Amino acid sequence: MTQKVSKSQFKPHALEYFRKIQETGQELIITDRGKPVLKISAYVKNATLLLKSLRKTVVRFDDPLEPTGEKWEVLQ
Repeated sequence: MTQKVSKSQFKPHALEYFRKIQETGQELIITDRGKPVLKISAYVKNATLLLKSLRKTVVRFDDPLEPTGEKWEVLQ
């Protein structure tokens, strides 16, 4: 989950946030008066490696309104 922090909270703890982003890879949204203004994310040297991990993971549904046959955790 993406974390949100205000500009005033970010400024004195910027290095801590940078380290956390670097370690976890999570994004950080910086807000100004409750509105998102910046997004900080970890640098990825070779983005194609990330995309390769997604290959063959796309599911195709010919009729998206038909039941999939899978049980949802929410309904249990």
